[in-house]
Amino acid sequence: MSNEGPATPRPSATIVMARDSDAGPEVLLVKRRAGYAFGNAYAFPGGVINPDESEARPVCSGRNENEANAILAIDNALDYYSAVIRELFEETGILLARDTNGNWPANTKIYAEQRTLVDRSELAWPEFLRNEGLCMAIDALHYFAWWITPVNSPTRWTTRFFVAPVPPDQTAEHDGKEVTDSCWKRPEDALNLRLAGEIKMPQPTRRNLDLMAECNSVEALLLWADAEQQAGINSICPVQVFVNGEELYPIPGDEHYPAAESA
Repeated sequence: MSNEGPATPRPSATIVMARDSDAGPEVLLVKRRAGYAFGNAYAFPGGVINPDESEARPVCSGRNENEANAILAIDNALDYYSAVIRELFEETGILLARDTNGNWPANTKIYAEQRTLVDRSELAWPEFLRNEGLCMAIDALHYFAWWITPVNSPTRWTTRFFVAPVPPDQTAEHDGKEVTDSCWKRPEDALNLRLAGEIKMPQPTRRNLDLMAECNSVEALLLWADAEQQAGINSICPVQVFVNGEELYPIPGDEHYPAAESA
């Protein structure tokens, strides 16, 4: 950490896409390319809020601005919803937007060219949606967590977490650019792969997977998320501590979380 103090966290959002399977709910994990944030690790799709994200507010549906602000307890909540829906589309091709009849696009592969242009900032995100007669489905997203990167990290994020069911007939296809792999896994299976050393995973991802492993269906997962939101979402910022020479990052409720931090 520099003498100038902690880095300012960048506003960002991430989303857990969920689908049912015979063995229980599965979530979508993407592998970040080396050199990117969380490089070579599996996490949920998402990214930072763009400076012009607010321009997409007119193509939001399902919740108005005041309702979204009340859920996230901030004044620009729709920018987070827009950013995470856009990032999901760029990274995986899944599109959480409905047409004027309330229908989901089934074949999102027809938007492959537009997806690339949006990712390159050569096509404005709201312009793409308007051209296709689509509006972002804000009501499909269920807010459940808020994580802030530890203060000693050189690059920091303040990240809102959402969960949503994958629309019917839509499939994930990673972009091959920022995301080099994608997979659907039951939360417990993903955690077991991480424990076996087969995959890397950021702390917020594995912590949230551990909580989601208790849910036996996508419906149960969404109900859990809604209960978390109704109870009130507090920010979680891991704290660097050393225990017997080992660097740890506990969060509130963990054994080694500093008492002064929880006061």
